[in-house]
Amino acid sequence: MKLKLRSAVLLSCLVGTSSMAVSAVAHAAETAPNLLKIKDIQVRGLQRLPVSQIFGALPFTQGDTVSPEQISESIHDLFQLGTVNDVQVFRDGPADETVLSIQVQERPSISGIDIEGNKLIETDVLMDALKQSGLTVGSVMQRATLERMKTELERQYVSQGRYGALVVAKTIPKTRNRVDIELQISEGEVAKIKDINILGNHIFDNETLIDELTLKPTHFWSFIKGDDKYAREKLTGDLERLRSFYFDRGYVKFDIEDTQVAIDDNVENIYITVHVTEGEQHTVGKVDVRGILPIDEKEIRDLILIKPGQTFSRSLLTLSQDAITKRLGMDGYTFAEVQANPVVDEDSTVLDVTFFVNPGKRVYVNRIHFEGSVSTKEEVYRRELRQMEGAWAESGKIELSKSRLERLAYVKHVEVETVRVPGYDDQIDLVFKLEEQPSGSIGANIGYGGSGFQFGVNYNESNFLGTGDSIDLVASRNTDRTSLRLTHRDPHFTVDGVSRGYSLLYQKTDY
Repeated sequence: MKLKLRSAVLLSCLVGTSSMAVSAVAHAAETAPNLLKIKDIQVRGLQRLPVSQIFGALPFTQGDTVSPEQISESIHDLFQLGTVNDVQVFRDGPADETVLSIQVQERPSISGIDIEGNKLIETDVLMDALKQSGLTVGSVMQRATLERMKTELERQYVSQGRYGALVVAKTIPKTRNRVDIELQISEGEVAKIKDINILGNHIFDNETLIDELTLKPTHFWSFIKGDDKYAREKLTGDLERLRSFYFDRGYVKFDIEDTQVAIDDNVENIYITVHVTEGEQHTVGKVDVRGILPIDEKEIRDLILIKPGQTFSRSLLTLSQDAITKRLGMDGYTFAEVQANPVVDEDSTVLDVTFFVNPGKRVYVNRIHFEGSVSTKEEVYRRELRQMEGAWAESGKIELSKSRLERLAYVKHVEVETVRVPGYDDQIDLVFKLEEQPSGSIGANIGYGGSGFQFGVNYNESNFLGTGDSIDLVASRNTDRTSLRLTHRDPHFTVDGVSRGYSLLYQKTDY
C-alpha cells in the first residue's frame, strides 16, 4: 500500500511585507533536504500584464531545482517590476514534482487625468510634465511618482514667487482596476519684493544698480508694471545684467559672492540681498589678431570695435567676434571660429586682448531643402533664394534668402538649419523650415443709399493654387448697377522678378 502525501507552502507579500508559512509532510521518495524540483508554474490574477513579464522576472523556470529561500526571493523580484501591488506564491505536490501557483494583484491603470485650478501654468504644460514622469492615461499608477509630481508642481510655483501654492493629488477608484487622477491646484498670490539690498558696492550706489534690474521693490507704479513680483528666473536674469553692467565698464574681476532670498512669516513679502565684489577698472592695452587669416588682416582689424586705451567692455568684445565671424561667412567660411581672449595681469589694470581666428574650410552648398510647405509649390520658394546650390555658403545671402521668404504674405516664420553632408567636410545642406499661414480672405457688405439697397462680396488670395500668384474678386449689386471685377498678378512673370497683372471688369447699368 502506497502512502499518498501532499505538502503546501504559502508565500505571501503584501505591500512590501513578505511572510512565509511552510507546512510539510515527509515524502516516501528521497529528495535533497529543502530542495524542490519545479514541475509547473502557474500564474493567476493577470488582467493587463503579459504572462511573459512575470516569467521573465523569475530567477527559475520549469524543471529547475530551487530552495524555499529562492522562491521567497522571487517575490521581491516581482515587486521590482513596479506593476504589482501584491504577490502570493503557493506550492503544491511532492518535493520532486512541485507545482508553483503565483497569485498577483496588478497595480491599477490610469483611466483619466483631470487638472483644476491652474491659470498661471497651462494644462498642456502640466500634462507634458506628467507624461515625462510616467503618468499618462493607460499607464500603471505609481503613487510615489504622483507624490514627486505634486512636489515638483509646487516647486514650479515657488520659483515664480507663489510660495502659498498648494497642489492636492487625489486618486478616484474606477471599475476594472482603474483609477482617475485629480490634481486640484491653488496657485496662491505672488509674493512681492519689499526690499533689494546690494552689499559690497563702492563705485556705484544701490539706486544706480537697481535701475539696471527688472525686479524692483514695491513702488507707486508696481500695480501696473508688476515689477515687484518675484520669480527665480527673473532674479537669475537680473544677476547676469548686473555682471554685464560691471564687465562693460571695465570691472573684469567683478563677482557676485552670494545671493539670499528671504520671505516673511506671512508668505507675502520678499527680501533680496546680493553680496558683490567690484574689483578695479581695467583698460585695454594691446589688441592682437592671430591664427589663419583668409582675408586681409587690416580688414579684420577694422571690424574690431575695442581699441587700445579704451575702458574694457565685454559687449564690444562680443560684437567684434560676431562681426569677424559674419565677414568670414560671406566668403564661404560658414563654420569659422573666432575666440577673443582677454589676458588679465594680476599686478596691473591694463589687459591685452588677442583674437584667435580659425576659418576652417570653405564650405559649399550641396542641396537646399524646404520643410513645412503644405500648400505652396517648391519653385515659388526657390525663386526667392539668393543663395544657390553649388555656390559658396555665404552667410549674407543665406540671411537675405530667409528675409525674402519671411516677407511673403503666406509665410509666418522661417528658420534656417545648416546640415553637414556625411563624408564631406566642405559641403552642407541648407534646410529652410517654413511655417505657413492662411493666404486668403473673404468679406461681404450690405448698405442702403440713393440707389436703394446695395450688396457686395470680395475674395482675395495671395497664393492662388500654391503658385504665389494673387487674385482679387469683387462683386457688387444695387438697384441700378451690377459689377464684377477680377484682378490677377504674377509677381515673378520673368526670372528677373518682373511682375505682370491684368484686370477683367464686367458692369451692367440700368438707366
